[in-house]
Amino acid sequence: MVHTFALHDLKLALDVESGALHILDDAAFCAVRLLAAGIGRQEVHAKLQAEYGKQTASQVMAEIEAAEEQGLLFSVSRRVDLATDGAVKALCLHLAHDCNLRCKYCFAGTGNYGGARGLMPLDVAKAAVDFLLQAAAGRKHLEIDFFGGEPLLNFPVLKETVAYGRQKAEARGKKLKFTVTTNAYNVPEEVKDYLNREEISIVLSLDGRREVHDRMRVTPAGRGSWESVLQNCRQIVAGRGGDNYYLRGTYTRHNLDFCQDVKEMVGHGFRLLSLEPAVLSPAAEEALQEEDLPVIFAEYEKLAALLWEWEEAGQKVYFFHFELDLHQGPCAKKRLLGCGAGSSYLAVTPDGKLYPCHQFAGEADFCVGNVKEGITAPEIRRRFAAVDSAAKAECAVCFARYFCGGGCHAAAWHQNRDLARPYALGCKLHRKRVECGLYLQAKRMLAKTGR
Repeated sequence: MVHTFALHDLKLALDVESGALHILDDAAFCAVRLLAAGIGRQEVHAKLQAEYGKQTASQVMAEIEAAEEQGLLFSVSRRVDLATDGAVKALCLHLAHDCNLRCKYCFAGTGNYGGARGLMPLDVAKAAVDFLLQAAAGRKHLEIDFFGGEPLLNFPVLKETVAYGRQKAEARGKKLKFTVTTNAYNVPEEVKDYLNREEISIVLSLDGRREVHDRMRVTPAGRGSWESVLQNCRQIVAGRGGDNYYLRGTYTRHNLDFCQDVKEMVGHGFRLLSLEPAVLSPAAEEALQEEDLPVIFAEYEKLAALLWEWEEAGQKVYFFHFELDLHQGPCAKKRLLGCGAGSSYLAVTPDGKLYPCHQFAGEADFCVGNVKEGITAPEIRRRFAAVDSAAKAECAVCFARYFCGGGCHAAAWHQNRDLARPYALGCKLHRKRVECGLYLQAKRMLAKTGR
């Protein structure tokens, strides 16, 4: 499969199976696009000759044939063995089913996941560490993400879990990486110092402009949180030398001009950014709709141009969804398997129950066990493993399948009630982000060659 598209000043072709990205002139773009559409070579040659002349037509066709012989264009489908060892390599610990904010687009029901508010006891957190080290089998590098609600409401348990986890992992010859996702609304100095000193990776939630952030991310009393969050985010990032973090925002129908929010983030000195579309019930006021896609696509294209403008000026900004690695990234198997939710990745609620990921927490039909007894419903894990790849029908014909992993299982279930059927609107957004990422890769390729 070859995907052709034009973006700003470039005409590009991605050979999906090899990962080769081609920057084309008008004649070559015309030829590759026609061939990708199934037009015969003689007819393509004739069309090129009529529009660009005999010499150009012959040269273009010869270059295409040379690229094919090298396996860089119209390459054959690769066979990828998607079998796994069944190990669990990452846990999402819900330290708190409570929150000090009441964000209007929160999938977790303002932090309590539709149940009682509460914090994870230390014995459950320690049991989760023990479960992971046991379930990881021969895996050496493991991860624990502290999540909520707001996990920093349970900071003492976070701190004890890190110490316990590192001690136990070292004894088993394993490496345990910790990440915390926080709304950054209330982060005392001792907590900031600890997170930075212990090199805990951190995801900070800020939606960009004050009016955008304060519309959605409010306190229980209904007040905006932007000022406090911004101050804490800046202090935390400065305290870790501007590294080992992501500033994560969310956009809804209310801020489809989200380039302005990226500009706001960059204006405050942040360089590692993510801006996610809110995934909500289609009936929700803030939910993205199909009719919004042309505006969103144009905004992503605008953002790609803006990022390149900054990069050329020596101010590199990393936008998570645009950072594609065509050459040194993970193998095809890892990319096809996606996040591993339900198989290699599980979430732990405060009562110790295990779920496929944080977005299934509290849904009884998806409980796979608990940290003290282990996996008690292996059939649920098998169900997720069966769809944990881009082998789904929709994915088989998608050019972005090696940059996706088959889409989010939670979005597929909550939008379609079908794990095997990806969330269509989300797929369309992702394909556009991949095109923008490929555009930036192409600009960097040209810059290296001085063109």
